[in-house]
Amino acid sequence: MGGDGLLGIEGSRGTGTRRQWLLKRKERWLVVLGIVLHAVYMLSIFDIYFKTPIVHGMDPVTPRFPGPAKRLVLLVADGLRADKFYEPDSEGNFRAPFLRSIIESQGRWGVSHARPPTESRPGHVAIIAGFYEDPSAVTKGWKANPVEFDSVFNRSRHTFAFGSPDIIPIFCGALSHCTWSSYPHEFEDFATDASFLDEWSFDQFQGLLNRSNEDQKLKELLLQDNIVIFLHLLGCDSNGHAHRPYSPIYLNNVKVVDRIAEGVYNQVERYFRDNRTAYIFTADHGMSDKGSHGDGHPSNTDTPLVAWGAGVKTARPTPRNNHSELEFRFVDEHMHDMPTPTEWGLNTVERVDVNQADIAPLMSTLLGMACPVNSVGSLPLDYINLTEAEEVEAVIANTKQVLNQFLRKSQIKKSNSLHFKPFKPLVHYAAVLDQIEDLVLSGNYEAAKKEAENLRKLALEGLNYFQTYDWLMLMTVITLGYLGWMLYLIIHVLRSYTPLATKSLKMEQSVHSRSKLGKVHMCGCLLMGIICVLLLWERSPPLYHAYTAMTVFLWTQLFSEYQFLKALWRDFSGRNTNDIIELSATTAVSVFVLEVLVHSFTERRLYTWCFLVVGVLASLYLFRSIPWRAWIPVFVLVACWFLSVFTLMPAEIPDNTPLVIASGALILMVGVIARWFDSHTEMNKYWVYVLNHDLKKPQLTLLFLLQVVLVGLASVMVWLTTNHRRRHQELLPLHQVINWSIAGFSMVLPLFSATGLFSRLTSIYLGFAPTFLLLSIGYEAVFYTALALVLVAWILFENTLLFLSKREVSSTTSRSLEDKIVLEHGNRWLQLSDLRIPLIFMVLFNVAFFGTGNFASIASFEISSVYRFITVFRPFLMSALLIFKLFIPFMLVICVFSAITKLVEVPRSGCYFLVILFSDVMTIHFFFLVRNTGSWMEIGNSISHFGIMSAQVVFVLFLFALTNIYTKDIQVRSSHLSSQKKV
Repeated sequence: MGGDGLLGIEGSRGTGTRRQWLLKRKERWLVVLGIVLHAVYMLSIFDIYFKTPIVHGMDPVTPRFPGPAKRLVLLVADGLRADKFYEPDSEGNFRAPFLRSIIESQGRWGVSHARPPTESRPGHVAIIAGFYEDPSAVTKGWKANPVEFDSVFNRSRHTFAFGSPDIIPIFCGALSHCTWSSYPHEFEDFATDASFLDEWSFDQFQGLLNRSNEDQKLKELLLQDNIVIFLHLLGCDSNGHAHRPYSPIYLNNVKVVDRIAEGVYNQVERYFRDNRTAYIFTADHGMSDKGSHGDGHPSNTDTPLVAWGAGVKTARPTPRNNHSELEFRFVDEHMHDMPTPTEWGLNTVERVDVNQADIAPLMSTLLGMACPVNSVGSLPLDYINLTEAEEVEAVIANTKQVLNQFLRKSQIKKSNSLHFKPFKPLVHYAAVLDQIEDLVLSGNYEAAKKEAENLRKLALEGLNYFQTYDWLMLMTVITLGYLGWMLYLIIHVLRSYTPLATKSLKMEQSVHSRSKLGKVHMCGCLLMGIICVLLLWERSPPLYHAYTAMTVFLWTQLFSEYQFLKALWRDFSGRNTNDIIELSATTAVSVFVLEVLVHSFTERRLYTWCFLVVGVLASLYLFRSIPWRAWIPVFVLVACWFLSVFTLMPAEIPDNTPLVIASGALILMVGVIARWFDSHTEMNKYWVYVLNHDLKKPQLTLLFLLQVVLVGLASVMVWLTTNHRRRHQELLPLHQVINWSIAGFSMVLPLFSATGLFSRLTSIYLGFAPTFLLLSIGYEAVFYTALALVLVAWILFENTLLFLSKREVSSTTSRSLEDKIVLEHGNRWLQLSDLRIPLIFMVLFNVAFFGTGNFASIASFEISSVYRFITVFRPFLMSALLIFKLFIPFMLVICVFSAITKLVEVPRSGCYFLVILFSDVMTIHFFFLVRNTGSWMEIGNSISHFGIMSAQVVFVLFLFALTNIYTKDIQVRSSHLSSQKKV
């Protein structure tokens, strides 16, 4: 069938009618509109919930007392988990003996709570600049500053920094008063023990001090005040990704970090000999058990914090009644008084937890500098050793710095609003500041400190108020836009792919209706113009114009279809009760399935129940319908139950190389059985549409054997590459070349396979198998075959329905001729029962997401999957390989979906638009589930869920176009003609 030009299939020459040409042109426009709409609306959650927190124009606030420290050393162990740092090893010895001695005698300790995305750049921004980076910065690239921001380094007299090329240049590259050095990217090789990267940073610091003995200017600079020394230690992060955080290499890296901290301390104290150095040791984020990070799991958000030196309080026993801040929660929803794990052995030493952004004001106060102007951190007084008067001054400076941001945001919003609504609790902020100053002058420091802390808390609430100032307006506009889009899709499908299309042709030619159409468009343009003028008056961001323009445009298009809507209502009103019941039941079932899919994003086990139940129901139906082929119901039952197991397995895939190799053998067995079945099954009316016995050529047999050899070779390379990398901690270039060659060559071979439906799909299954095996580390390799078996079960089910319908048609002539009208090249009108095809596709497409883990979590990307192709840190190439691995199951699903639309002779474009419609029902549900409160794991996942569904219209279309390369030549026997014809 050649009528799906939108998705890459060209129609036959000379057969395209004007109506089909207009339809294809309209659908291209509709696809472009859908891509633009989803891209624009997907950005709306950042305007609604997560606007950039950065504003400019505030004056810095310097504390009114000298800082206790002349210099500060900041040590950041990238990717170091709090529990792995504090807990003892298997022999009862602590991994960080030096820092533990600091904790127990001369410093303070706690857990620094990070906020997602728990990645290196956002974590360092929080530590050094004191604010949580705008999540939309990921679209602008976290490697370069999307916007200018202030930091502790900016405020310092001079900063010396050594470490990773991904972090150091971000903060130091544009600073004239910064001396920095970073190692080449090639050093970041996941096949090695990366602790040498930490040693490199320490060696650079030692070299700095040694050079100063010969360079008088450098020595004079080091002896000045407000000096910051920053060592970025990447080893734990690289080793965590490559070997997991419970591996000996990672745990040994903790000891390396401790030795470096001790070395830095000894070097500094010997060099300066003035006891005026403060030390901060922390981490930017943690590491999940499977060697990834990014989401809000405690293993990623809990990082160690140790402070000691000039201006830092010394250790003290845990107080018996420490419940003064019981209701305080950190950014990751941890309670302030959460108990310290017993195995840490620190229950007797007072623990002081902080939010990660609190470290910036802590460092600034220790040095007596102004805090970064965009900081939202609260000064942790329990870390600083100050007099009572100095404590009050420190809190006042911190409060004024946060308040200045609030006042600036309030001023900007007021100047741009027609009807400004102020933040009422801070309307009289000036009087509160005067009251605090009076309390200080009278010597009532405790009351002044309490008032200042309350004012700071209100200022932070005010910042959040202005962050979500336009929430209600934007939510309304976006909701109306999604509803308008979905209604427009329904109208398009009804007009183009159902018998209602023939009833509306005369309406389109009506001159009277065209004049009314012009009035509708004119009213829409007028409304859009008025809204744009109002938005310009308020100096709203350009995206606000895009949101409203898109919504008004969609509803204008809907109102322009009022003639068709009237005809549709008349047709619906004339239907009998049975038709209305059938429509209502189908709608209810569709909504129920979509709601199950929505909830499956947070509860994968729903798929287990789904396939257990569907397996039983489908097999019972097939037993009753084709009792003479009892093996088919049994196969469907076994396939569904086999797939149901995978959503019970842990999302964190454990390494299991033997299982991956065994999966290769399973793939070969399934491929050989499928090949034998396609070649030896007796041809009859049941198999006539699926099998193709007319294309048997020697080269096709050789091609099948070549695919079998490539799958076997991929299994061998899985074993060879993994074993060699584990023994020698390197990836051989020869292995790398062979793996890349197998992956590339195997995916080309299906293009030359036989064009029968079952033959081509078997070849596609074998073609993607080597690449998937080489990218697999555990049970997901078995999932590939389990999913393929369920897809075969779907084909058999649809073939049974087709066989039964043809037998019914041949035995009766009472069937409505309207239902058998052919659209083009053998396609027929869509019927209500055809909704099952896009619904089943939605279920299987989402199973491909969640069958081997929670794709909606950033940390679900298993970076070790790419180690058979590359080990040197190349983030874009590694990300591309991971995404391609995730796409392979989707491509199988879409290939089968395309084949089924050919098998049952329904227009694939119509089914595609129904898929988008169902996706958008889920999208609007997720839109209302997006959160900016609660734990950051919930917040991060809610954003991911909405983003995934919003992007589905784009990557489903992309995958349709990509898989069309493989499926466009598939041939099935037409039910209208006795001969085969290309579809």
